[in-house]
Amino acid sequence: MIEIRDIDKWYGTTQVLRACSTSVAKGEVVVVCGPSGSGKSTLIKCVNGLEPFQNGEITVDGVPVGDRGTNLSKLRARIGMVFQNFELYPHMTVTANICLAQEKVLGRSKAEAEAKAAGLLARVGLSEHARKHPGQLSGGQQQRVAIARALAMDPIAMLFDEPTSALDPEMINEVLEVMVELAQEGMTMMVVTHEMGFARKVADRVVFMDKGEIVEDAEKDAFFGTPRSDRAQQFLSKILHHI
Repeated sequence: MIEIRDIDKWYGTTQVLRACSTSVAKGEVVVVCGPSGSGKSTLIKCVNGLEPFQNGEITVDGVPVGDRGTNLSKLRARIGMVFQNFELYPHMTVTANICLAQEKVLGRSKAEAEAKAAGLLARVGLSEHARKHPGQLSGGQQQRVAIARALAMDPIAMLFDEPTSALDPEMINEVLEVMVELAQEGMTMMVVTHEMGFARKVADRVVFMDKGEIVEDAEKDAFFGTPRSDRAQQFLSKILHHI
């Protein structure tokens, strides 16, 4: 579903991604982890063209992301993206937030979009908040709305960029529970996260990054067993006692 081959990216004279290659098969859950500043969020934003890259190739369902002829807006409509900070429209109700792209991009009628929104709000446990505005919700609730908004587009894959990093600890589980359900239903997912408990529970593979490079790309059990690289072992030794 997602193929990443030899991606290089610079910000000015600073190289932030170095020859990064990995893939995500249909129905697979790949967790991308590593220390802060390792390039995780940059890599996942390259997947749907939110960040341009200078060298290499990324394809999503056979569509080349970096090709000048690719309609990135059309491609992004097929890839759900959930950000750290929710990115909801504060002046619109929860339902309107979920309906907007359905109507403007997919051409659904208002009734169709609202029916889809109602079903997804029920799925993420927020039916009673449909008419509220984002500012009236907790952070965990806002992130669940953001997930529902992404799912409303019937995506072929979902990208999550540290979806729980802006949340209070007691709100994290309510978001992770929704993500676990998605994974168990077979959604193709690429997840940048520090939540190693989530990775252990649902990931098929773990990609470990450091200093802009993919240092390790392994099956979950192998990664949490004995990572091949010293750097990944060092990283895990500092966090495993928390999970």
